[in-house]
Amino acid sequence: MSNRNAVVSRETTLHVRDTCLCLHVQRAARALARRFDEAFRPLGLTNGQFSLMMSLNRPEPPTIGSVSALLAMDRTTLTAALKPLERRGLVTVRVDPADKRSRRLALTAEGRVLLARAVPIWTREHAALDAKLGGAGDRLRADLAALS
Repeated sequence: MSNRNAVVSRETTLHVRDTCLCLHVQRAARALARRFDEAFRPLGLTNGQFSLMMSLNRPEPPTIGSVSALLAMDRTTLTAALKPLERRGLVTVRVDPADKRSRRLALTAEGRVLLARAVPIWTREHAALDAKLGGAGDRLRADLAALS
């Protein structure tokens, strides 16, 4: 039964604001995304596109399923994220010869060149973040990995 007069106290609101792990991780993720989006802007890439392209940098073209699992994305979101990269000629999506229901993803030659240009930008930004964290970066990565 709904209580239309229910009120959450200000103290509870402040407690959630100050302690909610989900909120803090979301805020940090957005700040990191903005930072890397800005860094990759000269290449016409977003941080998500960089991560997606990096996930395709493998000896054999991966399946959509394996990439979606690695990136913790559902297949529909991944398919939508691939479209602009396909239009730019950076990625190909092909039918898997061994399983016609499956798709394999690959970087094109142009995609590999752009990814190689993006890596030094990522390296520079990551070094700056690690310096800012003062050695706590490895601990943060381990803690985040434990959550996922």
